Amino acid sequence: MPPIDNDTGRNQLKSRIQELIDSNQVLVFSKSYCPFCVKVKDLFKELNVNCNVVELDLIDDGSNYQELLLEMTRQKTVPNVFVNKTHIGGCDKTMQAHKDGILQKLLCRENEVYEYDLIVIGGGSGGLACSKEAAMLGKKVMVLDYVVPTPKGNTWGLGGTCVNVGCIPKKLMHQTALLGTSMQDARKFGWELPEETVKHNWEMMKTAVNNYIGSLNWGYRVALRDKNVNYVNSYAEFIEPHKIKATNKRGKETFHTAAKFILATGERPRYMGIPGDKEYCITSDDLFSLPHCPGKTLVIGASYVALECGGFLAGLGLDVTVMVRSILLRGFDQDMANRAGEHMEEHGVKFLRKYVPVKVEELEAGTPGRLKVTAKSTESDETIEGEYNTVLIAVGRDACTGKIGLDQAGVKVNPKNGKVPVNDEEQTNVPHIYAIGDILEGKWELTPVAIQAGKLLARRLYAGASLKCDYVNVPTTVFTPLEYGACGHSEEKAIELYGQDNLEVYHSLFWPLEFTVPNRDNNKCYSKIICNKLDNDRVIGFHYLGPNAGEVTQGYGVAMKCGLTKEQLDNTIGIHPTCAEIFTTMEVTKSSGGDITQAGC
Repeated sequence: MPPIDNDTGRNQLKSRIQELIDSNQVLVFSKSYCPFCVKVKDLFKELNVNCNVVELDLIDDGSNYQELLLEMTRQKTVPNVFVNKTHIGGCDKTMQAHKDGILQKLLCRENEVYEYDLIVIGGGSGGLACSKEAAMLGKKVMVLDYVVPTPKGNTWGLGGTCVNVGCIPKKLMHQTALLGTSMQDARKFGWELPEETVKHNWEMMKTAVNNYIGSLNWGYRVALRDKNVNYVNSYAEFIEPHKIKATNKRGKETFHTAAKFILATGERPRYMGIPGDKEYCITSDDLFSLPHCPGKTLVIGASYVALECGGFLAGLGLDVTVMVRSILLRGFDQDMANRAGEHMEEHGVKFLRKYVPVKVEELEAGTPGRLKVTAKSTESDETIEGEYNTVLIAVGRDACTGKIGLDQAGVKVNPKNGKVPVNDEEQTNVPHIYAIGDILEGKWELTPVAIQAGKLLARRLYAGASLKCDYVNVPTTVFTPLEYGACGHSEEKAIELYGQDNLEVYHSLFWPLEFTVPNRDNNKCYSKIICNKLDNDRVIGFHYLGPNAGEVTQGYGVAMKCGLTKEQLDNTIGIHPTCAEIFTTMEVTKSSGGDITQAGC
């Protein structure tokens, strides 16, 4: 039969396929001569399970079936196996499901009616985006979200880490610090401010920031209600592959079932397992709602969270020390990371390099109190001690997957870090369970990525869409005092992938016009692009250290998605005077060793 060339015919055949899926416990789309199909059919015979087989090579419109199955399942090959309306996949996935015991559990679910079409575990950015999208597509959806209190007893509302204890309060406090610098600059521009030191009121800032966050929490609840998503403030735990137990803060348990589940539980800060860490230290989960000014602060760690928090605390006028075990911003371009760190050091942040804490003791209780930290060198037996008012731990984050019963559902996780391996459609090894956001193995831990993945997943599951989340060339920014924006590969990663000889790195220092009159940070801002000489000098790495890095990087991120080349940058007319225009005039390569300092605009 010729290909279907009209929407009516396609829709009729698609409905026929869906009817077959819905009306058969086991359905195998097969080809009679395929050895992999024979293997799957033999498996069901061994299990004494009656399966309906559609031999695509023996029916007239088999090619049309296969075309629509590709659209519906994103699978080109046969066998294409469904069990109780759940798409299993091909031969390998069916055999693996049998080995893992998942196939048997699915076979026992014949004719079961579930309470929900979809249950989303986790009410962060990704979970909310996915649940609302699924509900708009007509599905019955539940969202379960519960914040386990920190060791200090801190908790928060709906919205996840980004809104409550991450991106939003961090950016607002970073902005607070920038305003302090702007006030210093203002005098040089003629503003006659009082000569006495301007003081910062921590309590006023904290209250204003938390009031804004509270309005966002309420807005999320209203949005879920308006879209008929059932939001439940309870802790979810699998007890069966299709069934969860939900426990609220009073200990009351309810039980719910769903055809599909999405894991969006996010991560929480990691503690160090040393004496006094949970008793006396705080993390970013506590900092943004801390009722008192933290005072003299030790930040432990060199992650972006550590440098961002250390940066804005110093910008508020506090005495800040950052204790670094090895390198700054692991995974980021090290040239850029070190430049960001050097700028912090030049502006008063102290760094204790090659040390790790071994003990934290309380010397005096208070708001803040006094703590003694004992640390050991990573290069010798030397130990040092220091006194601080607050110790902030920022050494990384752990996936919240260990206590939600994934073993009961058969979901595989990486035992080393709790991350969930998924395929390119965010599907776990259990066909009806998916995962998005920070808990994914080897994916970006960024709010916009989780939102995009969540929306696209819902559309693939319930609207017949095929577009997948693109995890390549994702732009991001580290909000250190001098902000660092990046998109694409670090220089180290580019060399690893393509080889030094196949790359050309263009770079330049620059001095923002806004910094010239105050006469600060002369030639401290830095830009760099990494080009692949084997691919028309395509830009595969973009790096910017300077003011408004997020705004600059976002625009160039779009260009990189479109395949930006060095020639296109050279042919672009810059906006003058701006920082972003530096990328349209870069001529000096790293390999040339040429001078990259700038005399002015």
